[in-house]
Amino acid sequence: MKFAMDHVPFWRKPKLITGRDSLKKLPDMLKRKGFRNVMLVTDPGIASLGLHEPLVQWIREEGIQCVVYDKTTANPTIANVEEALQLYKENGCHALIAFGGGSPMDCAKGVGARVARPHKKIQSMRGELKIWKPIPLLVAIPTTSGTGSETTLAAVLTDEKTHEKYALNDFVLIPKYAVLDPVLTRGLPPHITATTGMDALTHAVEAYIGKSNTKETIEDSVSAVKLIFKNLEKAYQNGEDMEARENMQKASFLAGAAFTRAYVGYVHAIAHSLGGEYGIPHGLANAVILPYVLEAYGSSVYISLAELADIVKIGQHLESDQEKANAFIAEIKAMNQRMGIPDKLDGILEDDIDMLAKRAAKEANPLYPVPKIMKKDQLKEIYYQIRR
Repeated sequence: MKFAMDHVPFWRKPKLITGRDSLKKLPDMLKRKGFRNVMLVTDPGIASLGLHEPLVQWIREEGIQCVVYDKTTANPTIANVEEALQLYKENGCHALIAFGGGSPMDCAKGVGARVARPHKKIQSMRGELKIWKPIPLLVAIPTTSGTGSETTLAAVLTDEKTHEKYALNDFVLIPKYAVLDPVLTRGLPPHITATTGMDALTHAVEAYIGKSNTKETIEDSVSAVKLIFKNLEKAYQNGEDMEARENMQKASFLAGAAFTRAYVGYVHAIAHSLGGEYGIPHGLANAVILPYVLEAYGSSVYISLAELADIVKIGQHLESDQEKANAFIAEIKAMNQRMGIPDKLDGILEDDIDMLAKRAAKEANPLYPVPKIMKKDQLKEIYYQIRR
């Protein structure tokens, strides 16, 4: 995978539309490019607040038809994709706009995959490079700062029948454009700011400590970690701090770019199993799981975590890599505590742990370039540790 990612010619970053109130630039861009019928994908929470309505109005004022799919669930399902696809077809749409957090983006990517491959079901596109044909224009507009889905090649979907959560990974799923408008994140509740921000930190850390890094992914990971440590708690404490909001959007984008090439690890594998089985929000799961998995990696991550500790000036009085690594993990726990994120998760059934660990082990190995491969029994221990 590392060899492929270093040499593949198709990897790219989305074109960025950035800055405060930059969302207003999108309708004119769509008009200039000749789009006359688009579908906006969002979720019930955003729809109930009407956050997407100004954009829909601006698009329609440019003479472009815009239909809205607003039923995306927190862990988007195959059923969501199929329902949105039907709406897309019925209205003769030619482009997709994902408006929201990672869930609407993943749903929109799933729709794009089905448009590109109309005779393939989502289940048969699971895994690596199963789409391979261009999807319709996809514009990603994040309203949280965490998932990084606006820059990734992944669509993470849940099979509502089996409760499995898995990814479609293909370069064609990388959005063409990403609109990073910090004004859209101003109204985020503090707990969503916290968990999505720790989601971004998880992406950056897992990319950095993995074994499939490039010079660029290291730079992106380091930049993201710096931005998160400097800005996340500021945004949590004061949602009107637009500089912190803007920097967290940058961090999320950079962390997403890093893990698109360098991949993630066992934190995500475990979080996906919990999201698929119980619907636990992905950012919350990652925030809780991250320190437990880093501890389980042990000596395999001492050097890399010590480097991150030095970068963010944690444990500067300490001498050994092990001490610095432990100080970095301790600071993650402290950040969670300061932002009201629990240290354990509710709802994990003991009878399910063997099945969950089996799913996580299957997802992570051989796909993820983890610092250390863990067996199912080692993963089971982590589930017991995070279970309240």
